[in-house]
Amino acid sequence: MNHKKIILTLFFLCSSSTALAEKSDRDKPIEIESDTMTVDDNRSISTYIGDVILTQGTMIIKADKLTVREDKMGFQHSTSLGNPTTFKQKRDGLNSFVEGRASRIEYDGHMDKVHLYDNASVKRGDDTVFGDYIIYDANAEIANAMSGSTKNGSGENSKKTRTRAVIKPNKVN
Repeated sequence: MNHKKIILTLFFLCSSSTALAEKSDRDKPIEIESDTMTVDDNRSISTYIGDVILTQGTMIIKADKLTVREDKMGFQHSTSLGNPTTFKQKRDGLNSFVEGRASRIEYDGHMDKVHLYDNASVKRGDDTVFGDYIIYDANAEIANAMSGSTKNGSGENSKKTRTRAVIKPNKVN
C-alpha cells in the first residue's frame, strides 16, 4: 500500500489532567479463550485462533486470531487479526474507556503503543479518530492517524482516503 501521508495528531485533552490506562491492569493475570491454541515455548510464541477473547484486568481484546510473543527482556507483544479486531481498556482513575478497532492491531508491550491497521479507529470518551493507520501511545494518550492513496493492479491511484476526527464539545455543568 503506497501512502501519501496525511497526518493528524489528536491530543485527547478533554480533561485538565492526563489520565493513563488502568495502572493495575499490568499486575492482573492474562486470560485467553479461543477455539484452538498453539504454544511454542522454544520461540516464546503462543497462537490463538477462533473467537479469541483476551482479558487482563479492564483490558479486553477480541479477535479471530491472536499471536502473543515475549521478547528477551520479558515484554509482551501481540498481533490480533479480525474483521474487525477490537480492544477496550478503562482509563486510570476515571469512569471512561479507550476503545480501538481495525483489521489488524499490534501491541508493543515495551513501548506501550498500539498500532491499528486498515479501517482503524480509536475512541476515548465521546471523541473518535479514524484512519488507515493509527498509532496510539497509551502513556501519553496521543493518537497519530494516517491515511492516503492505494494503488490498483496497474499502479494507478484507486482509492483516496482521509483521516477524520469527531470531537464532541465538553458539557459544562
